[in-house]
Amino acid sequence: MDASNETVMWVFGYGSLIWNPDFPVAETRVARLHGWHRSFCMRSIHHRGTVADPGLVLALDRALGAHCDGVAFRVQPGAEAATLAALRERELVSSAYLEDWLQVDLSGGGQVQTLAYVIDPDHDQYCGGLPLEEQAQIIAHAVGGRGRNCEYLFNTADHLATLGIEDADLTWLAARVRGLRG
Repeated sequence: MDASNETVMWVFGYGSLIWNPDFPVAETRVARLHGWHRSFCMRSIHHRGTVADPGLVLALDRALGAHCDGVAFRVQPGAEAATLAALRERELVSSAYLEDWLQVDLSGGGQVQTLAYVIDPDHDQYCGGLPLEEQAQIIAHAVGGRGRNCEYLFNTADHLATLGIEDADLTWLAARVRGLRG
């Protein structure tokens, strides 16, 4: 809620939402979420892999002292209900993600509550702690309903770089997967 008591909805993007929000955006700000990190810690059996050959997708994984830099999107006024419904259809295809409202620090100052999708560490799709080389081997070949797993990685890494957001693990993974794919 803002000072005028109008509902304002913000969404925190840390993976594919950065390059494909797929909802009407009124404002975009680089933002930092404390206590979580971006991680390929979710086996993808729908979008970037299959049940028989799972891929990996990013999730917010809770970690003491960690932070995740991403993008806070302010939803176009009047589109909040439709955005929430679309995000739930997209992000909650399995119960591996949990919907949460988390406070982020906006670049340039200020804080807002954002809708964010975080990993359920008790879900069977959770795979936190996989070595980077194992992640690269999986991402290099997996394919799901939304396309190749490597495209998801490359798009995310490229958009983070364009925004000036450093993520050493994603940078390493993108280079390694490009090498594996030739």
